[in-house]
Amino acid sequence: MRKAVFVILFFVLLGNTAKVMAQTEPEDIAMATDEYQDSFYESLKQKGIENYDKAIVSLEKCIKLQPNDAVAYFELGKNYLKLKDYQSAQNAFQKATQLDSKNKWYWLGIYDVSYETKNYSLAIETIQKIIPFDEEYKDDLISLYMITNQYEKALLTINEMNDKFGKSEDRERYKLQILSQDKYQNAAIDNLINQIKQNLKEESNYINLIILYSKSEETEKALEVAKQLAKEIPTSEWAQVSLFKGYLDQNQADKAIKSMNTILSNSKIDSKIKHRTLNEFLIYVNKNPQYAPDLEKAIGYFDNDPNVDVAKEIGKFYHNKGQFENAIKYYEKDLESRSDTDRETNLLLLEAYTQENKFEPMTKRAMTMIEIYPSQPQFYYYAGLGSNKMKQFKNAKTVLEMGIDYVVDDKKLEADFNIQLGEAHNGLGDAKKKEEYFLKANELLKQKK
Repeated sequence: MRKAVFVILFFVLLGNTAKVMAQTEPEDIAMATDEYQDSFYESLKQKGIENYDKAIVSLEKCIKLQPNDAVAYFELGKNYLKLKDYQSAQNAFQKATQLDSKNKWYWLGIYDVSYETKNYSLAIETIQKIIPFDEEYKDDLISLYMITNQYEKALLTINEMNDKFGKSEDRERYKLQILSQDKYQNAAIDNLINQIKQNLKEESNYINLIILYSKSEETEKALEVAKQLAKEIPTSEWAQVSLFKGYLDQNQADKAIKSMNTILSNSKIDSKIKHRTLNEFLIYVNKNPQYAPDLEKAIGYFDNDPNVDVAKEIGKFYHNKGQFENAIKYYEKDLESRSDTDRETNLLLLEAYTQENKFEPMTKRAMTMIEIYPSQPQFYYYAGLGSNKMKQFKNAKTVLEMGIDYVVDDKKLEADFNIQLGEAHNGLGDAKKKEEYFLKANELLKQKK
């Protein structure tokens, strides 16, 4: 929101009182009498050292001497505004406009008050009186329309300003915000398609259309627009969305990686497109593992993504393919960069450790998680399993006996506990107990079927 900037100019003419009638700062004044002149200068001096109360006293003397002096009322309003006495400031500014309605600075005083007090209806009314003096204040009007949710008026004014002065970053942002709403979505898409046909080299139309398609979950259409953009403006960063896929299909890894990094580092490109880009590169790396370091670097772009836990999802990708070593690497990376206590990621990691026979780190992590989740039976199970595998049978027996009490309505997990308790007793030389636990496990598995 642009605010008025006041440049203080002083014109002192001895003799008769006369205001400078051009649209100049209201302090461009002529002084009538020594007494008026002294009081006015005293007010400026006191305002300059932030003694606003004293400045007001001096200005009231000026008004007493010249009751119809708009400049004095304007200065009075500025001092009241500094003191945050908004009603007095507004009254003073309004009096100035009544005495001289053709000076935009007086109207800007009312605008300042209305904006600071969030009286947006008054702000809109006032800014419309300023626009005849300076049409660029329509940008303020657009902002006010956005604040008050008058989107149709805002859109109309945006188009007027774009046609007359060219596009601006703020207006384009507001326009996209309006057109992203369902109410305007279809009309906005049709409008952008037509604009692209009329001017194939205007990048912003492609970008806005890609964003609209992305927000409406029409990713394929967004990629088609990116493909067209790449053809017409290959130097555009957004064109890399299309070029990246082409480079992968042609096995041009270096170019694909460069395009991918451009996409992921662009804060304006929708996260859905970024996730799709990373997923396509992940599939490529699965077949071309020499590019795994580039995948790890790419994941770093998503460290602060609140929507998708990328490292975990990549870990799951490798997990489902039975590539547990890779899965472990990404689960560990996720726990290091996000939350070390995430329950799901820890359980996935413990399962991957089991598949890779990494029993020492598995047992250590499971025991740590028991302290955090003391009623979560799976962590006791993994701690017991790991202890058995490392022949620490006494520890295994203790932790398994503690954890089995937390198993509820899960026959498979209860059977697994009994198997491990049997292994622990067998390791401790109690063959009878081993058979008891194994038989119980077998019964539980039959019940599950």
